[in-house]
Amino acid sequence: MRPPDISKSEWAVMEALWDRAPQTASELTRTLRPTTKWAENTVRTLLKRLVAKGALKTGENANATTTFIPAVEREACVMAEGKSFMQRMFRGAAKPLLIHFAANAKLTPEEVKELKKLLDRSIGK
Repeated sequence: MRPPDISKSEWAVMEALWDRAPQTASELTRTLRPTTKWAENTVRTLLKRLVAKGALKTGENANATTTFIPAVEREACVMAEGKSFMQRMFRGAAKPLLIHFAANAKLTPEEVKELKKLLDRSIGK
């Protein structure tokens, strides 16, 4: 199953749940409010969308309050977002993407070594 398309706002909700789940809508609102300033109704709307998309599952806690749990792995969503980004920005071509990031990113020597290892491994495949 392909991970659902997740908007920027929905991504914030998913990140909070990937960090700690299950959570209720009220708990998520308290988690997200410092950075988003969202009201609980906004969070509930985003939760409903994510459930409808299949990104979240619901359950109940001991108080019979609805809780939310990710139904998709973060890594799968990151992979899908990366592919979508590469398709939109670089017409699906990896070379211009890599050149762009190599030329514009401030990479540490350790990051350069890690990238070299990854590229060497990809040649061997």
